[in-house]
Amino acid sequence: MPSESNERCLPALVYFLLLSFLIQALGAWLTFPEIPGWYTTLIKPGFNPPDWVFGPVWTLLYIMMAVAAWLVFQRRSRPGAKAALWFYGFHLVLNLAWSWVFFRHHALAGALVEILALWTSIAILTLWFGRIRPLAGLLLLPYWLWVSFAALLNYEIYRLNP
Repeated sequence: MPSESNERCLPALVYFLLLSFLIQALGAWLTFPEIPGWYTTLIKPGFNPPDWVFGPVWTLLYIMMAVAAWLVFQRRSRPGAKAALWFYGFHLVLNLAWSWVFFRHHALAGALVEILALWTSIAILTLWFGRIRPLAGLLLLPYWLWVSFAALLNYEIYRLNP
């Protein structure tokens, strides 16, 4: 694309970054109050990362998600691009819902079902974005891998805390 078109797309990058950070902030708002109390009482598997790891990892992943969405936005005239961006928004709702189900409702089984829906939506989104803009699909792979790990972690916490 010509640089002029890219310059016109820069506000969209800011939008996608702000949207990602809004979802991250809402997730943190749902999560943080539960960390010192309920979450510390849970039995966790030996591979559970220290609490401080989650913030930096999620921040990087949200940035990568935003850039991926922005790359697809740059190709929004391509068939399926607008629908993919709407699906991206839906997937962000699923992302946020996990924090609500797991941390606010302490529903370990419900969170496991929810994270499997999220995992599936990320897989679909990765393939969809990748068809429109290969780099966008690649940017979502670490997110999909992290949520795969988080799903395993969710399962083990569910299993260890009947």
